[in-house]
Amino acid sequence: MSDDQELTGPGTQTRRALLAGAGAVGAAVVLAACGSDDQGPGNSAPTSGGPGATGAGDAGGGNRDSIGPLTRTTDIPVGGGAVFASKGVVITQPTAGQFKGFDPICTHQGCPVSNVDGGTINCTCHGSRFSISDGSVKQGPATRPLAPKNIKVTGEQITLA
Repeated sequence: MSDDQELTGPGTQTRRALLAGAGAVGAAVVLAACGSDDQGPGNSAPTSGGPGATGAGDAGGGNRDSIGPLTRTTDIPVGGGAVFASKGVVITQPTAGQFKGFDPICTHQGCPVSNVDGGTINCTCHGSRFSISDGSVKQGPATRPLAPKNIKVTGEQITLA
């Protein structure tokens, strides 16, 4: 006899119905935890001293364009950087004249990093922080560094290589 065939009274639920309901609630909780705080297009200002996400578009980089310049060298502060989520890169300037590129996706659970502040690239989803010099983990829960990205500096222009 199956679960659906034997009901003992009004309002009695089968194991199948209870498990399906519990699964639906669990899925809703997981999806809500993976939500996004995208601030929309046009937010590509460098961050070296304040909270907030920078960059535009989707962090997965659906509209990356390696032909045009990302920014100017003068727009990346020494000891700071900027997140260009729509271009799929974080650009930092650890020391004067030294520019580095990193993947903007946190290695912990795939959230986009949100800003560069206090000498680190920061993911506000769970608090991971990465070095602006080499992408190494400065504070977990992430355990793997940000992947490097090839950038090219020509005069004052910075582009993806």
